[in-house]
Amino acid sequence: MAKPVPMGARGEAEETVEFEHTLTAHHPSLPPVYSTPDMIRLMETAAFHALQPFCEGDEITVGTAIHVEHRAASGIGTRVKAEAVVESFDGRFYTVRVSASDGAQEIGRGTVARAVVSLSKFVARVRKSAE
Repeated sequence: MAKPVPMGARGEAEETVEFEHTLTAHHPSLPPVYSTPDMIRLMETAAFHALQPFCEGDEITVGTAIHVEHRAASGIGTRVKAEAVVESFDGRFYTVRVSASDGAQEIGRGTVARAVVSLSKFVARVRKSAE
């Protein structure tokens, strides 16, 4: 990554909980609340947005680790907002502090790790491993 990423760089992502984001969509006997995988996806998107402005050329960041707690339920129609703040860099991986809230409460929090990759090299490596 050619541009240095300042600690504290921020990103966010929002969505309204729809049926497809609920546990019920995965299994009919489960309640119609926002699923943990969908919350994590939104958090990863916020982390991507925090780092992407500092990427150059065909660079992107990809997720490498997730440490997240899902602490409260949100129902269909609720607006969920994820926020991400770059916390540290160890020479290869960025640690990004993430949280999600639904306006009334924090529903999740934790950290995600992301690494910078060249999109073209990454896709070529994935294709080669699939052969």
